Amino acid sequence: MSLKRSAVNVLIWLAALTAGFALTHILAQTSSKKIIFVFLLLIAIGALLLLKPYLSYDQLKMPVIYLLIAATFANNAFFTIKLGFFSLFPYRILLIVAAVWFIAEMLKSQSHLEQWKQVHVKGILAFFAFWFCYGMISLLWVKSVTDGLKYLSLLAMGMFFVFLIVMYFQKLERLLLFYYIWMAMTVFLMAIGFYNHFTLHHLPSSTLYNGPLYKQHYPTSVFFNQNDFATFLAISFFFYLSFFKNIKNSYLKIAGLLLACCSVYLIFLTGSRASILGILAGLALYAFILLPRLLKRWVLIAAAAGFIAFAALFAGKITNVVYTLFFAPQTAHDFSEPLPSNVARANLLKNAGHYVLDTYGFGVGAGNVPYYLEHHALFDTDQVVEVHNWLVEIMANFGVIMMLGYITMYLYVMLALYRFYKKRLASRYKLLLEGLLAALLSFLVSSISPSSISNLFFHWVFLALVIATVNTFRIKETDEIERFR
Repeated sequence: MSLKRSAVNVLIWLAALTAGFALTHILAQTSSKKIIFVFLLLIAIGALLLLKPYLSYDQLKMPVIYLLIAATFANNAFFTIKLGFFSLFPYRILLIVAAVWFIAEMLKSQSHLEQWKQVHVKGILAFFAFWFCYGMISLLWVKSVTDGLKYLSLLAMGMFFVFLIVMYFQKLERLLLFYYIWMAMTVFLMAIGFYNHFTLHHLPSSTLYNGPLYKQHYPTSVFFNQNDFATFLAISFFFYLSFFKNIKNSYLKIAGLLLACCSVYLIFLTGSRASILGILAGLALYAFILLPRLLKRWVLIAAAAGFIAFAALFAGKITNVVYTLFFAPQTAHDFSEPLPSNVARANLLKNAGHYVLDTYGFGVGAGNVPYYLEHHALFDTDQVVEVHNWLVEIMANFGVIMMLGYITMYLYVMLALYRFYKKRLASRYKLLLEGLLAALLSFLVSSISPSSISNLFFHWVFLALVIATVNTFRIKETDEIERFR
């Protein structure tokens, strides 16, 4: 025990030194906003220390994690500390606090072992660990180590967040609170989006801040651009829709429906076609899971027949488009005019495909696709250096195996949620499962809209909620089996 106590003391001293360095760095910048933030942080820490004798460990820990979840939705819009190539935002600061807290808990007690025994998604967590380790190894062949380290830092934070949520959210009540935090924070983000649209003003974190006047009507909220915001809303729409369907209170039903309509309206304002397609795909899946079992078979048969008929009728046009975009010789581009968006995106995919083939399927290394597109592009992308496709981004950076692993993980959680949904469940269970299932498909389709998903932390927040939900239902299922033995 003395060894563990010593380790905890060393950890506390290291954390204190790091905090002292950060505090000195912040105050040296003489930014009043940052100084106020530091003092608010110190007040919060003081309040926690004062309340510690009167509250249990869980009563202190869980509010910090809930605050961390809420802070992720603010992104870097209101507060940022620049530390070289790395930046600190409120949610990153809270994530570091949670990491120190978790490590201290591991060294101090054995409670984490009991929590680990309740984890039934160890395969998914192992995949994330393997993904990160592969990314570290890929630094051996990357062109830009700095870009690789930046990308891996984002990856590590996202994966740790998933691990943290899976460990601490093993009860349905906590998952529902997580779900409601997402819904409540989305209201705040949508309010900023409407403010952007009607006042033509944007936050400094937006690429449209002081940008061209003809683009000012696009809502960006706390995000870098309108496409990032649209992808986020493509998830949130189904949270509100499921809330509307499953909640019993009439006033809350109306609120859920209005918020769902607001999110769709904002997506149309962003002009993101991929997110609109994501909504349509999610609605199709939602309608399918609500159908009686007998009708589902006929719907699948009709959908397959319709797809075959569509492919047969428009085979010529489809072939012509595919040939023009991906196989026809590249035509000269007049650089006085922008490259058509469909051609630019096709060229991004062709470049990424070439990089994968050139590296024998292992990828160019963590975070190095932008470097390759900037310095080694074979096809004209009109100076765009992000691949604009999440699955292709994974493949080009980390190789074919990692992309297939991600797809396998994604399909597994979708099938697991659907399997749980087929059982007789209370409305609060359906609220969670329906919203997550439809949102998973919606995100997968709409993820081709943002330039990159790696810097959109809400992707990891969403995955954390999904994976923790699968884990919680697996725990519930295991407990029921043990009860009837």
